[in-house]
Amino acid sequence: MKSGWRQDNKTPSLQEVNSTIHVPSQATWTRKMLAFIGPGLMIAVGYMDPGNWATDLAGGAKYGYILISVILISSIIAVLLQHLSLKLGIVTERDLAQACRDHYSKPVSLMLWIGCEIAIAACDLAEVIGSAIALNLLFHLPLVIGIILTALDVVVILFLQYKGFRIIESLVAGLILIIGGSFAYEMIISNPSLPLFLSNLLPRPEIVTNPGMLYIAIGILGATVMPHNLYLHSSIVQTRAFERNEEGKKMAVHFAAIDSAAALFCAFFINAAILILSAAAFHGTGHQDVADIHDAYNLLTPVLGASLASVVFAIALLASGQNSTLTGTLAGQIVMEGFLNIRLQPWVRRLLTRLIAIIPAVIVASMYGEKGAGSLLILSQVILSLQLGFAVVPLVMFTSDKKKMGSFVNGPWLKSLAWLVTAVIIILNAYLLWQTVMGWLK
Repeated sequence: MKSGWRQDNKTPSLQEVNSTIHVPSQATWTRKMLAFIGPGLMIAVGYMDPGNWATDLAGGAKYGYILISVILISSIIAVLLQHLSLKLGIVTERDLAQACRDHYSKPVSLMLWIGCEIAIAACDLAEVIGSAIALNLLFHLPLVIGIILTALDVVVILFLQYKGFRIIESLVAGLILIIGGSFAYEMIISNPSLPLFLSNLLPRPEIVTNPGMLYIAIGILGATVMPHNLYLHSSIVQTRAFERNEEGKKMAVHFAAIDSAAALFCAFFINAAILILSAAAFHGTGHQDVADIHDAYNLLTPVLGASLASVVFAIALLASGQNSTLTGTLAGQIVMEGFLNIRLQPWVRRLLTRLIAIIPAVIVASMYGEKGAGSLLILSQVILSLQLGFAVVPLVMFTSDKKKMGSFVNGPWLKSLAWLVTAVIIILNAYLLWQTVMGWLK
């Protein structure tokens, strides 16, 4: 390995949209902030995708409000890691995939690329299944038909990519608004306990001492931070056209960090709302064993006595699944271009990714139905957990290297905190993987 960067990969990430969104250099703080709003919302999508729903539902139904603190801690970790990601992209003008290709040998880069492609396929799998389940709940479409229909989004995405990056950001923001509005409605009709919510923002000892609670807590942590988000964020922050000097980069890091933190707070609200809804509706009402999306959908309306409760829940799930496909598209393109330095037409790249996700989903749904699809959803999260360390370690290492980052290098406290978080993530995900495998073997 070498210090600094090799100079054989000068093509910017997402070349077709790089530096296409103007940032006024002499404008007010508000106008600059508006110019930077967007990438954070796209990153927040990964923190509220269908893969997170099962763990949040299970945690709320079984243990009430206690695990709210785990979602808060997960969100704080997410803010830290996404801050490092955006800083890497802005300062070095490389996304994380390009940075790995520049720094590591070709065999190491190839192994990292293969692992990342598997993780993106797993994430896409969760989105496909989540969308198919939502279509099944709303329109009673068979899961196989719903899975196949999700392949059509490649046409929509191809169209949007030629209309400008702001269009994609606006669509993502609109879908997040639907998800947020849906859960705001669910909060109103479920009438949760605000004192219990606030009192459980601080971690309780039983989260660690209770094995069942610890397992779900680790599942929430493991499902929250998505490896493809780190690659994605380091690239899409480069869509802003600011001065590529030290002062311009300092300004860009400042505004991008605010955008990221604010958007991840929205993701915290939605993840917390899923757990709170489950706690208010199921915990203490004889439904503590609710652990999947179908059970929650079927019980919400009769338990809460609101005719729209289940429908709104399914609409939010559909919006979540479709939103995740947009960001998954870009992440796949970034990873392939960054690691291999080759370019495919976006529709070709998306079609390949969708086929990798759709084929196993169709087979499992055809053979095992809803139960099999749910198991496949869990498997996708395990795969993501395995890959996360291979994205976080290079990210922390690069942003802590003064030869790569210059004056933007992580300070001693940030560096120590980042490595501590990395160690915790790796240990917890290893434990989650072990427990999952042991559960399958029983």
